Amino acid sequence: MQNTKIAILGSGNIGLSLAKGLVKAGIYQPGQIALTRRSLSSLEPMAQAGYHTSTDNLDAVKDAEIIVIAVLPQQLNKLLDEIKDGIQADKQLFISVASGVSCADVRRELGSDVQVVRAMPNTAIAIGHSMTCIASDNATPENLSTVKSLFDTVGVSIEINEELMTSATALCACGIAFFLRSIRAASQGGTEIGFHAHDALKMAAQTAKGAADLLLQLASHPEQEIDKVTSPKGCTIAGLNEMEHNGFSSAMIKGIKTSAVKAGELYTKED
Repeated sequence: MQNTKIAILGSGNIGLSLAKGLVKAGIYQPGQIALTRRSLSSLEPMAQAGYHTSTDNLDAVKDAEIIVIAVLPQQLNKLLDEIKDGIQADKQLFISVASGVSCADVRRELGSDVQVVRAMPNTAIAIGHSMTCIASDNATPENLSTVKSLFDTVGVSIEINEELMTSATALCACGIAFFLRSIRAASQGGTEIGFHAHDALKMAAQTAKGAADLLLQLASHPEQEIDKVTSPKGCTIAGLNEMEHNGFSSAMIKGIKTSAVKAGELYTKED
């Protein structure tokens, strides 16, 4: 990708984190990446680091082989209308991280021959630990491989069927907040039983990290690991049962299902 140029349209948290991750991994140099935003002041540190920054989306697209659409769903149609005169379908690949927006939605505005891949990262992209799902209904295997390699630099990526992308939004993107809330609740419990708040939070967060790594590194199942810390008439099973009596698992499941429904409405309810 030494000579490839990439434009990230709508350089908020996700777009900036992707740009930094690509440079940190040595895949791109800052000068190969164009970042756009309505206000340039927030991009000044990136400009000083050598990235191209602009408010002109059309100009950024004309000079790029890979275009990342990172705006809110409500802003999508306006953006696509703005850039469509700069499209070179045979030379460009579009990556959309806009929630609830299908590949067909993008092509409807830019042209049926445009190659589009959807990607759904999460905010852990900022530290190189995103869980990113990718999907397409028309991209070539080579382009899908390119997109996967981009997001593998900032975490882990998997290819899924496009009809599951709104579900991926709920489980992976919204899921960050769900797990953070559970860590926060655990830390509050820690404070209730005697720890200072900052110590309780550190202990809860590291414990959650260890639990996740047990599953990922050992390819284990949650119940298998739970069994290792629950003994007859013990304190762990007592705590687990109390949480379940109060709807812990049910609340998490219902929350994910509700977020998936909402994610599917973000673009269709656009004004």
